[in-house]
Amino acid sequence: MDRHIAFERLHNFRDLGGYRSADGRTVRWGTVYRADSLGKLAGDDWERFLKLGIGTVVDLRYPWEIEARGRVPEAERFRYVNLSIEHRPYDQAEIDPDVDPWRYLADRFAEVTEDGAEEIRQVLEEIAHAPGPVVFHCTSGKDRTGLVGVFLLTLLGVGRADVLADFALTERATERLAADWRAANPDRVMKWPSYGRAPAVIMELVIADLEARYGSVHGYLADRVGLPERTVERLRARLLTDAGDGDGDGDGDGDGGGHRAT
Repeated sequence: MDRHIAFERLHNFRDLGGYRSADGRTVRWGTVYRADSLGKLAGDDWERFLKLGIGTVVDLRYPWEIEARGRVPEAERFRYVNLSIEHRPYDQAEIDPDVDPWRYLADRFAEVTEDGAEEIRQVLEEIAHAPGPVVFHCTSGKDRTGLVGVFLLTLLGVGRADVLADFALTERATERLAADWRAANPDRVMKWPSYGRAPAVIMELVIADLEARYGSVHGYLADRVGLPERTVERLRARLLTDAGDGDGDGDGDGDGGGHRAT
């Protein structure tokens, strides 16, 4: 079954369950989700969200984004944490069409990995110690959310191919994300024609950069982020299962998972 969860106003809400770890275990379904802005939740979308039983919301956006676009409704119902992992804002709609967009975006990710190391550690700690299902999100659920997703799945021992494929699943939401931008910016022209895209090559470049500097993604998370091994162990104990709720085929396309949400 599709790991995307259908909402009317959200375009990129996904369950990270079902991927196989190198040790043969499977990432639990219904435990950790990634999403675009939860400030868009309303009506039937809100009711569907509540049925997921999420208790912790980790918002990766800048405070000014939250002020402009809203946070999850009734935030007091959740453990709501704002951890802005990006420190140097830029406008993807303004990317020069003549530059290599994937290298450009990988360089922006590199800024996040350095500037936001402390917040990245806190995000992973929140996921590790959440008492129930957790969701982390940014605006489009693409870049900041995608980076955290890559770190989380890598720590859980999910293979590189599946990690990259999960990042690229955002491509299914590109058209709707671009349409939202146009609706919100009727007086602007989108200069970059690939707005909203998330091909795996971006994350391949990011991982290669981290490997060149820190030896591996694990090395980056240990040395630069300062993530304790006990947190890694906690993540694995909490998010991996021997039972395999769902088939855990880990093929990255979401077809054949065991998602149980209504």
